[in-house]
Amino acid sequence: MNAIRLQIPAHADYIDLVRICLYGIASKMSYAYEDIEDMKVAVSEACNNAVIHGTPDSNEGVIDISFEPEDNALTIKVNNSGSEALAADALDKAAPLPNADVSGLRVGGLGIYLMQALMDEVEVNALENGTEVVLKKYLNVTSEH
Repeated sequence: MNAIRLQIPAHADYIDLVRICLYGIASKMSYAYEDIEDMKVAVSEACNNAVIHGTPDSNEGVIDISFEPEDNALTIKVNNSGSEALAADALDKAAPLPNADVSGLRVGGLGIYLMQALMDEVEVNALENGTEVVLKKYLNVTSEH
């Protein structure tokens, strides 16, 4: 299966389209229902971050989503044209939770933790003009997260 690309306006109203597209692709690849639901939550978080941090001074911002099926995995890339500084900060702040104590976390700081808990691999990369979140879920593998 070839890569499938989707571009949506950087607005929360369009994130449902990403979930619908993901559902179709993951179903076709025979992912378990629970894995599909996990991926939908993770990709929603990545898209929410792109909406919040992308092109803050413009109503014309877009989010580019790429679904890249492989024989044993699905990689989802979410790109926005927001601040590159956010990418470095995001992973620095996403060190493992100390004894699972979430009381000290700032509001809005759980997106990366959630993505890491639900997906097998998560990367946040600074691009020349934005940020890329790469989510990967292996097929038919029980996660140890």
